[in-house]
Amino acid sequence: MSDKRFQGYRGPGRAVLERFDVGVWHDVVLTTGDGSFAGLILPRSETSDDRHIVIKMETGYNVGILADTITNITEHGRREINYEIPEKAFPFDKHKPNVTLFGTGGTIASRLDYRTGAVIPAFSPGELYGSVPELADICNLTTEKLYGVFSENMGPEQWITLANRIGEEIEKGVDGIVIGHGTDTMHHTAAILSFMVQDSPVPIVMVGSQRSSDRPSSDAAFNLIHAVKAAAEGNIAEVIVCMFGPTSDEYGLLHRGARVRKMHSSYRSAFRTLGDIPLAMIDSKSISPLRQDFKPRRKDRNVTINTAFEERVTILYYYPNMQPDIVDAMVEKGYRGIVIAGTGLGHVNKPIYAALQRATDAGVHVYMTVQTLWGYVQMYVYETGREIMGLGVTPAANMLPEVAYMKLCWALGQTTDREEVKKIMLTPVGDEITDREPYDGYLIFQGAIPEVEEFLRTIKR
Repeated sequence: MSDKRFQGYRGPGRAVLERFDVGVWHDVVLTTGDGSFAGLILPRSETSDDRHIVIKMETGYNVGILADTITNITEHGRREINYEIPEKAFPFDKHKPNVTLFGTGGTIASRLDYRTGAVIPAFSPGELYGSVPELADICNLTTEKLYGVFSENMGPEQWITLANRIGEEIEKGVDGIVIGHGTDTMHHTAAILSFMVQDSPVPIVMVGSQRSSDRPSSDAAFNLIHAVKAAAEGNIAEVIVCMFGPTSDEYGLLHRGARVRKMHSSYRSAFRTLGDIPLAMIDSKSISPLRQDFKPRRKDRNVTINTAFEERVTILYYYPNMQPDIVDAMVEKGYRGIVIAGTGLGHVNKPIYAALQRATDAGVHVYMTVQTLWGYVQMYVYETGREIMGLGVTPAANMLPEVAYMKLCWALGQTTDREEVKKIMLTPVGDEITDREPYDGYLIFQGAIPEVEEFLRTIKR
């Protein structure tokens, strides 16, 4: 029998398939000592082990079954598989708004190639229309793949190019911009774009997916539809992140780019606004603002692009018994800025004090944030905080550590004058510093607590 019939299978896995005369893309029922499993036999990726047979069940989920536990396989049919993503011409309607989608590497709409385990992205307008036809009901879509990198590989080169391309598209007259991005560092990119792209007349919407498109629980299409709607029809002309609201398929949330953070490694509702509340809720029918202090859409084409960036900046996450040589090493390596994520109201231990003094004496700009994420740096409350400020460390209010890092890179790209840097850092641009945190900005639902359990019984899961 040909290798094509046993794509990726070898060793014990292939031996079992040969024994029962079945192969990939066959609908089967596999019988084991633990019961029977019905589904479609999938190819194995080139890097997988040779001991399992993988099937896609009717639920859409994949399961691997140990080959030596299989006692029987019954075939019920075969399927023809086409790896190509269906492509249809994206319809143009002169009455619909025009949206540009920039790709950086996140797979918004995609299909898994089971032969290699790789994800095949859908990105051209035709591919996206074939995968998510609802987009044509919203806008005329143009796409441009700027990069094809994992989000951890995004850096100044990509951010600067992206900011400049956004400015060019706005000047050309586009009605909204969507940026497809991997979720792991999407909040970092949202933060730096909030500083590099100011006073946009149109929405700039970042979007990603927590789960790939071949999974039944994928959030890809849901998020993409909402992001395109926010860009095409929304009135919030800022850098925003559009992702799942709750874990269920009810609505998405629009988060301000300088106040959002990824807070879970795998939940679809991973992104949260910290120290504030989201800008709006969004579903297929409407966009419902949750606050009114956003910058509204305008008809002009004016936008300020400032792509200044100093790479020699770092974040130090303080921990008990941190040694001063860590700070000294940053100074010796020529770093120009340090953001500290301190404990409590913004504290570090006394052994670091001398190193911090050496850093500021050397012209390094040092800013304090809080690793609690919620709340403000309050360095006047305790003697330790006042002592640290006396070393030249500047409190950064309630800026998130990653946001303060991005802003310090941006500020030092413009000037090294200490007072000018301080002015830039402490003057809000995109709500990265707020006058106060709303009472409902900080809510922790701790499981097993009676009142929380009672609340959870009233909502969908």
